[in-house]
Amino acid sequence: MKLKQISLFVENKPGTVNAALKLLADNGINISTLSLSDSKFFGVLRLLIRDWEKARDLLESHQFAVKITDVVAIEVDHAAGSLSRVLEVLDRNQVNIEYLYAFAAGLHGKAAIIFRFEDPDDAIAKIKSELKIVEPLDLFREIPD
Repeated sequence: MKLKQISLFVENKPGTVNAALKLLADNGINISTLSLSDSKFFGVLRLLIRDWEKARDLLESHQFAVKITDVVAIEVDHAAGSLSRVLEVLDRNQVNIEYLYAFAAGLHGKAAIIFRFEDPDDAIAKIKSELKIVEPLDLFREIPD
């Protein structure tokens, strides 16, 4: 029920994000979703990729600083208040969110929110009876390679 997320640490200057993305594209690796955050000197590019091991190995072989993190995808409706209802379940179960981002494609008209929790296994155990945790195969099923 957990997904492997690739995090790349990139300098905050023109061309560094594109260098990583072009490397993946040139090697036929499709990115399903991504998020970029920054600070004054560096950024963190977070990627969900079906074949994350291949992507990790390729990026590391080209001297990118790569970290693999477990994240959890939770299904939400495309409707006002859907994310708020998910957050209420997390609050009630005292599950703290480190960060989140949206994955809007696929899932039969629904979206997924990607969550990073301090302890993903504990979070899943606390919320699985109330929320739909998206399986990795379901998340990538509708996304072409």
